[in-house]
Amino acid sequence: MFGLVSLAIALAAQRVAAHGGVLSYSWSGQWYNGWQPYNSPTGQTTIQRPWSTYNPIQDATDSQLACNDDGTSGALQLTATVAAGTKITAYWNQVWPHPYGPMLTYLAQCPGSTCTGVNAAGLKWARSFFKIDEAGLISGTVYSGTWGAGQMINQNSSWTTTIPSSVPSGNYLIRFETIALHSLPAQLYPECAQITITGGGSLAPTSSELVTFPGGYSNSDPGLTVDIYSNAAQTMTSYPIPGPPLYAGATPRAGTSPVSSSSTKPASTSTRPASSSSSASSTPVPSSGTVPQYGQCGGQGWTGGTVCISPYKCTVSNPYYSQCL
Repeated sequence: MFGLVSLAIALAAQRVAAHGGVLSYSWSGQWYNGWQPYNSPTGQTTIQRPWSTYNPIQDATDSQLACNDDGTSGALQLTATVAAGTKITAYWNQVWPHPYGPMLTYLAQCPGSTCTGVNAAGLKWARSFFKIDEAGLISGTVYSGTWGAGQMINQNSSWTTTIPSSVPSGNYLIRFETIALHSLPAQLYPECAQITITGGGSLAPTSSELVTFPGGYSNSDPGLTVDIYSNAAQTMTSYPIPGPPLYAGATPRAGTSPVSSSSTKPASTSTRPASSSSSASSTPVPSSGTVPQYGQCGGQGWTGGTVCISPYKCTVSNPYYSQCL
């Protein structure tokens, strides 16, 4: 029995090291814990919608893409109040291991007097998701540049989004998402929380700014199929962020998508490392090692590369997972 418990703990640690999600939120001096996905749902009460696993979603048509769950609220679901114009910070598990990809934040206004009991997945009301924040490729090239996800890591694995002051007051889901591009298919990590926006404005999103999830992305989106290790990526200086255009009342930041996600898919000549679970190095891989920063380099049953590129060292997280840090 002890061996089985130890194995379960080790496997859970491996999931934590490799993947994850939003674990908490803060604004205006208040903190809100998120859902605890590997714990029993019994008794859990939080503003976050329930979700069950740190594993990513890798299919843009997945029924759980709205909030990384089946679309339903928790049995003890909470809702927090936030004034329009407030900065909201979401915190991922530390240290987030995937620095290559965009950061996105959406709102979706719920029908009626509450979001509790409203299913987030695929219903007609859910054509209410609109993007209020995005950051893709901030500087440099797709191959070796600075990304929104890298900036999130540098900010203590957190991302801060301002609720636009023009958003109408009401009950909303706020959906924070990061998309990891170090392997294909791309890895999508969305979570939702329930908020009531007060003191808002009167600028409703346009029909072109509204999407459903699933439906807001497709598996052929260039922003999801780009090979960041391709020869073409070494000279690409723009990246088409998936999803609808940014809400008109939002303030664009560095890394906002310069082109439509319907743009031409880049050439696919690839120099991708053999391990699709590894993250990319920010510089070309030297001959002294093959595994980039944050990539897996060992663990029971591991058959991929074991030597990290300089100056990173293969660090044991548990018997089943070692990582270049």
